[in-house]
Amino acid sequence: MKNKIISILVIGLLGYWVIALCGCAGLSRKDTVPRNESLLEPQTMLKFSDIPTPAGFKLLTQDSYTFESAGIRVGMLKYQGKADVEQVVNFYKDQMPLYNWNLLNAIEYGERLLNFEREQETCIIRLLPKGNNITIAIALGPKGGARPKKADKPVPVK
Repeated sequence: MKNKIISILVIGLLGYWVIALCGCAGLSRKDTVPRNESLLEPQTMLKFSDIPTPAGFKLLTQDSYTFESAGIRVGMLKYQGKADVEQVVNFYKDQMPLYNWNLLNAIEYGERLLNFEREQETCIIRLLPKGNNITIAIALGPKGGARPKKADKPVPVK
């Protein structure tokens, strides 16, 4: 009888340790994943070759347009996909300088707004998070030139 009780206790303790150790394997490893593994990758096919878009985002063709002529580019591209909004913000902060875009400013409250520029162009990237979905709106256009100074007096008509 004594051997039977000892056997039950040993089996019980072994069972407890097996369950405890296996249960630990199922815990989230969120904090142990290196930061670089959660970075977004750019798509391989880009509408504008120098404005990256995170992989997995789909172009909303009904809401997008582009125009290129004589070195002038204008466009509004909208994409939709699933990602963490902070990952997308970091994606653009990391990727745009690789294409010679300079970050002018960023507004990061609710809706995110990132303003970039380079020689003759500006690019405004607007991130609209809605739950786990994000809509990316990319506006591209030429920089505004210096406006002519307003005359003090009207110019006489001859």
